[in-house]
Amino acid sequence: MTKTLVIGGTGPTGPPIVAGLEARGHDVTICHTGGHEIDEVMHLPHIHCDVRDHDAFTEAIGGQEWDVAVVTYGRLRTIAEVLSGRVGHFVSVGGGPALRGYFDPWAHEPPGMPLPTPETAPTSTEDEDGKSYRIARTEQYVFEHHPTATHFRYPYVYGPRQLAPREWLIVKRILDGRPHIVLADGGQSAHSFGYVENLAHAIHLAVDQHEAAAGRIFHAADEELLTVRQVVEICAAALDHDWEIISMPAELAIPARPLMMQPSTHHRAFDISSLRHVLGYRDVVPAREAVARTARWLADNPHPPGDIVERIMEDPFDYENEDRLIAWWKSATASPPDLGWATPPGYGLSYSGPGTSYERPDTRI
Repeated sequence: MTKTLVIGGTGPTGPPIVAGLEARGHDVTICHTGGHEIDEVMHLPHIHCDVRDHDAFTEAIGGQEWDVAVVTYGRLRTIAEVLSGRVGHFVSVGGGPALRGYFDPWAHEPPGMPLPTPETAPTSTEDEDGKSYRIARTEQYVFEHHPTATHFRYPYVYGPRQLAPREWLIVKRILDGRPHIVLADGGQSAHSFGYVENLAHAIHLAVDQHEAAAGRIFHAADEELLTVRQVVEICAAALDHDWEIISMPAELAIPARPLMMQPSTHHRAFDISSLRHVLGYRDVVPAREAVARTARWLADNPHPPGDIVERIMEDPFDYENEDRLIAWWKSATASPPDLGWATPPGYGLSYSGPGTSYERPDTRI
């Protein structure tokens, strides 16, 4: 039986990771602070300690060794150092902020990350965003101590028990009966996200295929990349809510900032082709269904007003000011000037979709 240590185990991806390992016959031990327990993993042996503290973690694990360690929580550099020589396959989780431009699209010229962004894209350097550089340096530290490790860059995670749930910004407005929602630039920004079961599946594939995964960094995310507007529309459909989507330029769409999750509408799209082709990844839950499930879960498990989620997401749900802004915007755009185009700009003669004629006499083939 494979002896496996899971550091974390009680966060959003923890239960599906643990369940999948148990289904594979692993002898799983959970290591975390013990401050947050959930029923799904209570039957397993637990090691309780501050996994961010080198001495406390060292003392807690004693002389134990494991065939596999899946590290989803804690100070990764400390854990990698303490477990050096004690683990056969070290599987760790970091994040997209290691990539140059993830937090600062203006780090690129012109601004914006490569689309899609592969694992080989530049990571942040010391003279750029400090947090991003520390995350990138931690990746290097992992492989210095575990040359055959597998490291995952997670995107934003969604699903049950997420402490920073993007979908709650939408679901709360639905539950409050809001007739409209403000989106920046039409909500056309596309950010990679990962549903909890899909990310757990990626971890399982790396554990199953140690040799193929050894020494590699993988981007993990849902296969389908949804725009902000698509997420809003899926949540509304899942909860049978009809509302008006108000598109404003990002500079004016202040209520949309928490959904933007950055000061611009540049895309952040992971290239997951390595995960697909090397490990055979496919979503276990399609992204559209995953968003709908998350919306329904949040509706059934609503966050109380003013709790930590609202503080983390920095959304005041100030409907009075939202309504004032929307009223001003509608008034400002109600009467656009009649420019009297002699020849209105078109979409190009190669276009034959909605908004133009399919029967142009001068373009028939």
